[in-house]
Amino acid sequence: MGCTASELISWLPRSLPHAQLMVDAALGCGVASWPEGTLRLQWSPLPDRCIALLRIPQLQVYFAFEGLDDAAHYARQKFCDLHTHRGGD
Repeated sequence: MGCTASELISWLPRSLPHAQLMVDAALGCGVASWPEGTLRLQWSPLPDRCIALLRIPQLQVYFAFEGLDDAAHYARQKFCDLHTHRGGD
């Protein structure tokens, strides 16, 4: 993902609505819980992507869904993806 860890953390409440969120910024991980299942996130910084003079921060982010059926998994992942893309809603 093209963002910093602090940006990702700030986006989580909006990108994972109605979830109970627990985030440990120091360890680079978090858990989003819903009644029907959970999402475990883990991230680590990568070297900035450089295009000419432009520098874009990067994170390697792992998503692990547990307890959600395929339709719920797809819907939650898609919503999260749409709300973490740069450029607004």
